[in-house]
Amino acid sequence: MLSPDSEYFTKLNDGLKPVKIVVFESYSYQLCRLTFIPLEWYLLLMREIESLINQLKKPNRIVVTTHHKPDADALGSSLGIANYLIKKGHSVQVITPSDYPEFLFWMKGNENVLVYSEESAAQVQAFVEHAEVIITLDFSVLHRINEMGEMVRNAKAFKVNIDHHLDPEDFADYRLWNTKAASTCELCYQLIVEFGDKHLIDKDIAECLYAGIMTDTGGFRHQNTTKNVHEVVAQLIDIGADNAKVAKNIYDRNSLNRLRFIGFALSEKLEILPEYHTAYFAITNDELNRFESKTGDTEGLVNYALSLDGIVLAVLFKDAGDGVKISFRSIGAFPANEIASTYFNGGGHRNAAGGKTEWTLEETVEKFKTVIKDYRPLLEKELLNLN
Repeated sequence: MLSPDSEYFTKLNDGLKPVKIVVFESYSYQLCRLTFIPLEWYLLLMREIESLINQLKKPNRIVVTTHHKPDADALGSSLGIANYLIKKGHSVQVITPSDYPEFLFWMKGNENVLVYSEESAAQVQAFVEHAEVIITLDFSVLHRINEMGEMVRNAKAFKVNIDHHLDPEDFADYRLWNTKAASTCELCYQLIVEFGDKHLIDKDIAECLYAGIMTDTGGFRHQNTTKNVHEVVAQLIDIGADNAKVAKNIYDRNSLNRLRFIGFALSEKLEILPEYHTAYFAITNDELNRFESKTGDTEGLVNYALSLDGIVLAVLFKDAGDGVKISFRSIGAFPANEIASTYFNGGGHRNAAGGKTEWTLEETVEKFKTVIKDYRPLLEKELLNLN
């Protein structure tokens, strides 16, 4: 806690009202320390934390959900938190708004996940309506959970949002939000520790959380791989997480069709815009069907383009049959999320973002080629900074 002789207390004793303060060292409060919040915000945050602690003191009916097409951070945080809450005596149902890759099926509790569909819609609605607590993970706006968004918005439950993305929507009663965190799993670990429950994190929970941190840092290669990331994963390994097993399950479990698809994409679909230091793939729905593509089969493809020398921005355009889905990846300070949010109905992090359009694949690519012209100075500057 703050020492009695800190600047904050000195100002109080002098009868002055501090505008901004540095708060506690524990992780939830570290969010405030990093952003230097005003005193009134700090007091509000303390009340919110207390309300969450009080809400979870008794057994609750809890729904845990995450974003459309969950990745390892989304599902890992969901099942990690769910397994922890079950140990605390709560009744927990994890619900995803869509299916997710088979390479995540190994996580403990996967067999009990309820996937939203037309057939399960009524069951999902019942769980959400009867929930006393709803925990939303790894997304900041309700449209990221599709049809479930309005269900959650209208639910009477105490709502919790834990996330590290930009521009959060104001729908939660308690929000643990830190854009400096590498992953939502990192935040979940710190929250459990702050609640004094580190002893409840077992091998299975640790592996769920490790998976999300590993993938959202690009296998600990991205700029968001901070000192805290290494300290957290060290703790998870110490608890029992098998890091080699988690890495193999996620990165080294390919179907023959997926490998053939990646080979096809690299040899036939990779396009370079050298004057813009940009590379992209544009994959048609027929091509996805040709290789019997399943959810997760295009995961990581865009990173091959980003690995090319001289490339600052890489993009995957995918015609999934219900619109064009876009993945943006960049290096350095180039703002991939700005392009996603400004022109392609998306958003995300500076170096990893997503978007979508209702246009054809060809129209979407042409729009991108027009947009990227305005970013040429930034792309050239970033390339110089990296050399």
